[in-house]
Amino acid sequence: MPDSMNAPQSKAVKKKASGSSFYTAMRLMPARERDAMFAIYAFCRKVDDIADDGVGTRPERHEKLEAWRADLDALYADAPSAQAAFLAPAVAQYGLRKEDFLTILDGMDMDVAEDIVAPDLATLDLYCERVASAVGRLSIKVFGMDEGPGFKLAHHLGRALQLTNILRDIDEDAGIGRLYLPREYLFAAGFKSLDPRMVVSDPKVDTVCRQVAALAHDHYDKAQSVLTTKPKGRIATSWLMGAVYSEILSATEAAGFAPPRHRVSLSKGKLLSLVLRSKFL
Repeated sequence: MPDSMNAPQSKAVKKKASGSSFYTAMRLMPARERDAMFAIYAFCRKVDDIADDGVGTRPERHEKLEAWRADLDALYADAPSAQAAFLAPAVAQYGLRKEDFLTILDGMDMDVAEDIVAPDLATLDLYCERVASAVGRLSIKVFGMDEGPGFKLAHHLGRALQLTNILRDIDEDAGIGRLYLPREYLFAAGFKSLDPRMVVSDPKVDTVCRQVAALAHDHYDKAQSVLTTKPKGRIATSWLMGAVYSEILSATEAAGFAPPRHRVSLSKGKLLSLVLRSKFL
């Protein structure tokens, strides 16, 4: 049995992750740390599926998330923890904090409670904190970073990655009635309706998306400022994630956000060059 997951689960999770930038970054890590990261990834996938797969009513999906809370409570009390049991080795070895897992559940519950449509900037930032920066705080524990610089890195890199994903997924999100672009930017750009499908089909959305991209770039820059101080721990993985998604964001900006859009990915050559650079950190 691997350190963090049983073999069938590990294979299933790695299959889902394969081909992603996350998987590329995780392959740079030693096996024990990699298994812990895949355990964190598996948790995120499971609870994200509850929020996004649309199976069951909203109260039913909320109850599924509550079941995860109960199992996490049991895990940290050294009691039988049912569906959270696979996290036990990673929690014990790396001191992963229960509050960060619970914060991720809070983020999932935001999507379950109602479809998020044009949140204000404060709500968007809270959402990024819960679904992304909390994951970063778990990750830096595995990377062996001290909490001071590690949590600062998680704050900025988590938000940068989440904002990048929001910009990549605006069509997919609009298809299920969601719109994560901030209402302040939408109203300033002249939008009268906040209907997701109408917004993403309007050329004015390009202006809004570029403002969100500027927010993301600011967070990438602040994350990089932490990494340039060479803090203790395995920083190459964080650097690679930031470098890959920052390049994706820049490529997406170059292509433009006005419809019709296409999802941007990095070439294998560009990805390989970033991987090689990360090895010298």
